[in-house]
Amino acid sequence: MLPLETIAFLVTGAALAGFVMGLVGFGTGLAALGFWLLVVDPLVAVPLVSICSIATTAFTLRSYAHAISWQRLAPFFAGAVLGLPMGVLLLGQLDAALFKVIMGVFLIGYTLFRLAILPNVTVRGKGQFMDAVVGLGGGVLGGFAAIPGPLTTVWCGLRGWSKDEQRAVYQPFNQTIILLALAGYVSQGMLTQEVGLLAFYCVPASLLGMAVGMAGYKHIGEAQFQKLILWLLLASGIMLIILNVFSIGRS
Repeated sequence: MLPLETIAFLVTGAALAGFVMGLVGFGTGLAALGFWLLVVDPLVAVPLVSICSIATTAFTLRSYAHAISWQRLAPFFAGAVLGLPMGVLLLGQLDAALFKVIMGVFLIGYTLFRLAILPNVTVRGKGQFMDAVVGLGGGVLGGFAAIPGPLTTVWCGLRGWSKDEQRAVYQPFNQTIILLALAGYVSQGMLTQEVGLLAFYCVPASLLGMAVGMAGYKHIGEAQFQKLILWLLLASGIMLIILNVFSIGRS
């Protein structure tokens, strides 16, 4: 039986992750890892992110399927093919405490960027080369932490595409990368019995959170919800750094 504190962190992170997925169509890893890395090892938490993300995304497919353009997605996938194996290998070699600090820094930088800079910037032109570069970065992050979403989501926003067009790029891209990353985790022996046990707690909580997020999206403005989630992610990033930076210093 898992300690009650561990279960609380797992379920809270899973519910928040599902809520974010239901609300904006991405962010399972960003929302969950801030909680899960406090109680489980990265080699357990990251495969768990991929399982919960795949479980929740199937329920949101119909909302953006009509806007999917495989021609637009192609450069992203081309870059990801190179980045994904790099991320999987990096995950297996990185120190646990260092991983948590890196994730904390990333969470802080990402949320501050989304809050302060993204709303005021638009990229003009086709930018297919940069699409591939962003795909490369998304592939690395997908293999490293099952979070390909931040780079692609920010970039889609910068491109000035409509809400449906953005979601029709970043969500199928993200979920394809997460599926491939999960296969990589299996090949590396990371899909253990412990991951399966934790999924028993986390997947139902993710599905419940997703249902709440989808319902809330219909009644409250997306911008308000998105800012709330970003502030929560910012707090999670700060917490990860505070709790783990001294561990690195002592090692």
